This record gives sequence, structure tokens and C-alpha cells, in this order.
Amino acid sequence: MSDARTAILARIRAAQRTAYIPDMPATPRTLEPQTAGLDECLARFVKELGLLGVDSHIETSADGVRDRVRALLAEKRVLKWDDDKLPYELGPLAGEAVRGRDARDAQAACDVGLSGVHAAIAETGTLVVLSGPGTSRTVTLLPPALVAVVRREQLCFSMGEMFRKYEASMAGAACTVCITGPSRTADIELQLTLGVHGPGKVTVVVGP
Repeated sequence: MSDARTAILARIRAAQRTAYIPDMPATPRTLEPQTAGLDECLARFVKELGLLGVDSHIETSADGVRDRVRALLAEKRVLKWDDDKLPYELGPLAGEAVRGRDARDAQAACDVGLSGVHAAIAETGTLVVLSGPGTSRTVTLLPPALVAVVRREQLCFSMGEMFRKYEASMAGAACTVCITGPSRTADIELQLTLGVHGPGKVTVVVGP
């Protein structure tokens, strides 16, 4: 055995003998989820969306939401959640839209996804989507753009609050997708690239 290898192994053995492993408390410590009022949540949510490069539109009525979404979807091929899963009766606005269970080629040809959310986290500008019948995650991941519609009542201030409020729903879902702005990756020559693993453009419409 070489002198260098002997020295390296000796240092590893010494480190193992002297490593400090803290005792685990008998009762795990928990932190109370951070919460806030609806107005504060909405203001923080809009601020974080802006920092993420997400366009946001705040509407005060269901009609306002429908008008906004209609304009955002104009002349685009739409991949959407099932009509009964979309808020504010948005389904018919998409015209002859493709659904998450339709043929893969038809889904891949769409310009924009239209979805609701199951929760939204104000602290990070995150959209939370639970996959299941009628709410395919393909809608939020495959098209190059996403229009997501949020009800004000779905806003949580922190991830901890979201976990507490939606624990049962998450346990019954096929999977939980957390969307924090457009898809970003720096895998390609360390250059930040948008839209590689999800939509490169995200627009959020917040309704009443």
C-alpha cells in the first residue's frame, strides 16, 4: 500500500472516530407555519410573481377573470383541464381545446396550457397542482406557455401553511407539482435557459 493511500485512510479513520453526531430529541421539534391575512398574502404573491418573471392579473369578478382568460387564449391551441375542474366556468372559453387525456400528438401541438390550481404560496409565488382525473399534470408541464387561474381563497402565506391545510388532498393525489415561475435550467454549458423542463412563459390570473 502506498504511503499516500495509507495517510488518506488514516485521516478518514480518525475523522470517523472524532465526528460529532448530535443526539436526536425525544420529541421532534416543529415550527408553527407562518400565516398572514388575505390582503397581505395577495400583495406578497403578486410581488414574488413579478420577481420570477411571471405576468399576473388581479380580477375582482368572475366575468373579469373570463374576459382576461379569453384574451390570453385568443387564437391559440389550448391544452386544458377538464371543464368541471376549471374555476369560474372557463372551459368553454378555450373552444376546441385538447384535454389532458387526449392523444399525445394533439397535446404536443398545443401552444398554451389552461389550468386552475389547488393552492398558491404567497411567500414564494408558487402554484401547487395536484394531479388526478381531469387535472393532468401534462397541462402544466408540456405546452410552452401556461395560464393558471387562482381563487383568492386558495392563497396560503407559507409552504408550511399549505401542507397543513391540504395534507389530506395531497395524500390522495397521484402527485403534487409545485410551479415557481417559468422552467429554468443551467445544465446546458452553464447558461440559464427557460422552458426546457416545463413552460417558458407563465401567466397567473387571480380571481375573487
